[in-house]
Amino acid sequence: MSPAGRLYARPKLLPPVVVATADVAEKEQQAETLAKARAFAVPLIAGEALDTGENILQHADAVAAILADIGGSLAMQAASYLVYACPHLNKPEEAMAKTFGPHLAQLAIQTNQLVHVQRLSRASENQYLHTDNSQLNPLLQAENVRKMLLAFSRDLRVVMLRLASRLQTLRHFAASKLPVPAALASESLQVFAPLANRLGIWQIKWEVEDLSFRFLEPDTYRDIARLLDEKRTERESHMLALRESLQLALANQGIAATVEGRPKHIYSIVRKMRGKSLSFDRVFDLRALRVVVPDVADCYQVLSWVHEQFTPIVTEFDDYIAKPKANGYQSLHTVVRDADGGPIEVQIRTQAMHEHAEHGVAAHWAYKEAGSKGYSGVSADSDYDTKIAVLRQLLAWERDLSGAAQEKAQGKGLFDDRIYVLTPDAAVVELPQGATPIDFAYTVHTLLGHRCRGAKVDGAMVPLNTSLANGQTVEITAIKEGGPSRDWLNPDLGYLASPRARAKVRAWFNAQVSAETIARGREAVEKSLQRLGRTAIRLDDLASQLGFKSADGLFEVVGKDEYSLRNIEVLLNPPEPALEPAEYFQKKFSAALARKSPSGVLVVGVDSLLTQLSRCCKPAPPDAIGGFVTRGKGVSIHRQDCSNFRELASRHAERVIEVRWGEGKASEGSVYPVDVSVEAIDRQGLLRDISEVFTKEKMNVIGVQTQSVKGTAWMTFTVEIGDAVSLNRVLVIVRGVKGVRAARRR
Repeated sequence: MSPAGRLYARPKLLPPVVVATADVAEKEQQAETLAKARAFAVPLIAGEALDTGENILQHADAVAAILADIGGSLAMQAASYLVYACPHLNKPEEAMAKTFGPHLAQLAIQTNQLVHVQRLSRASENQYLHTDNSQLNPLLQAENVRKMLLAFSRDLRVVMLRLASRLQTLRHFAASKLPVPAALASESLQVFAPLANRLGIWQIKWEVEDLSFRFLEPDTYRDIARLLDEKRTERESHMLALRESLQLALANQGIAATVEGRPKHIYSIVRKMRGKSLSFDRVFDLRALRVVVPDVADCYQVLSWVHEQFTPIVTEFDDYIAKPKANGYQSLHTVVRDADGGPIEVQIRTQAMHEHAEHGVAAHWAYKEAGSKGYSGVSADSDYDTKIAVLRQLLAWERDLSGAAQEKAQGKGLFDDRIYVLTPDAAVVELPQGATPIDFAYTVHTLLGHRCRGAKVDGAMVPLNTSLANGQTVEITAIKEGGPSRDWLNPDLGYLASPRARAKVRAWFNAQVSAETIARGREAVEKSLQRLGRTAIRLDDLASQLGFKSADGLFEVVGKDEYSLRNIEVLLNPPEPALEPAEYFQKKFSAALARKSPSGVLVVGVDSLLTQLSRCCKPAPPDAIGGFVTRGKGVSIHRQDCSNFRELASRHAERVIEVRWGEGKASEGSVYPVDVSVEAIDRQGLLRDISEVFTKEKMNVIGVQTQSVKGTAWMTFTVEIGDAVSLNRVLVIVRGVKGVRAARRR
């Protein structure tokens, strides 16, 4: 080759050599980081145990091995040790950042926070039966924990670490035969297995499902395992022959295929049996083959050959190559019958499809530190298209959890506007971004929000307008009675971020205004009824007659001045029908007729009737009076404020009659007996001094009752007066007598 040729060729060869050298150097650096991380953690965790009883160092070793198996980088394996070292360091983020860099330190811190949060959540799962807000119902806790896991996991490596750790915990329980907490097994099945499924990490998904199901339903698990074992020998010998013949036939056609038996997992068998109401014998894919070929064209060529050699079951064919699953899974699935009529499932895929099916997102993700250029500090080491594919996978995962088609259209991420915090008992509460302790209180219970007066976040007192962050534990201090502050509705003060909480505060104040309006209306209605002398009527009945559903409905419109009290008066005292002129003048004339009775009281509209002043209240002019028609004793005259009269009127309103005091000469010289009550300090001559006052004022005392108790004298004088006005003047003089504390008319 000419010198010019060599000079031309050298630049083309140089970049691959440099890249290869860089890759080797980086792998060596990561291996050194892994060894350093383990050495850093050993003194801290070697003698410690998890709450499951497993030694922490052994757990971390196993997690690192699982991560290596699914394609996790050496740096991520190093984080499996640092996660458990965090609780033993005073300033873990600072200490680890100095030694391992900020990205690895942050990964360990976030994962450790999730370990703590999920442990608390499992412990509290059985404590919450129901609350005012259904978020705290344990049926929703699994979904909330899953969402919070994602909210923490903007770095995908956190998810991978937690999946690997949970798988190792389940393996530990299976090996040690220790009793498994139901909450842990349930969380594994409901949270971790679905996440592994969405990422397409099948080997973790299947094992987590089988182990969780084994712990939750041991009897069913053993029954299916026994049925599988009974036919295992026959099935394996038949499958070996079938696999060898298929591989040979494909080789003869020039297709370099790898054919192997595909294990059927017990949990997937049970799900299929339950979902399709099948018996064990009707599960077609107990015998299954997987064919891995170089390219897509070979997939369809193998499918064609399989369908020629066996009888396909048309309804059991799926083309996931032309139409991949939502998580990116691709393969051809078909079920055929052999010569004996037995079903066999065959899966056909390329090597790349097989890698994705086994490891999912982990198959495309190298987890190399990339500073601010990568996704949450992480970048793919493959090309741009692969990186975009992984990001799309994460966004699809988020949409699965939220079910938010609108967010997809608007380009919003699931966790751009949500946070997840904890109650003191570790129940997960979902809140909007920027939410405060008051938002949290209203989400837990409306009354807790109304009475919220203080808050602790992670054990420290904070102002009520403090913005909360993911994973924080919030404790509310509440008063026994009271309501929200109007300041909470001021957007400039930042007390509320949740529209739901803001609506509850407004509703509380609206209810207070409504209560004041109702009270004002009630007072007006009751005064109107007193004026009409109809206080005995039931208010609910009155409201119903006026067309309202309740008395409060009537009071509210009256309190707002939207309803005239005249309507009540018309209802209770309807206007009389129109009269002929002669009848009208006769009625007016008879109404003017009034005869004086011996008591000096006129019964309006009736000729002379027998009247008598009641002894219970002893009325005297100008007291407001009312008449009550007695049985055989004429009309009894009472003061309008007499309790006996009100009671009689409420029972027999039809016997109440209008009366008034006589006027002019006819009433001159009349006297009326009234009772005067006097309270005084007992002393010698007290009775004489008070009696002299009545004598000087020319009031005849016709009765006296006295009683002295512990130095206090109680006296009742019955005196005859011409009118109540003169009595009031005399009572003022009596109150001036030495020792008198009070003097009033009874």
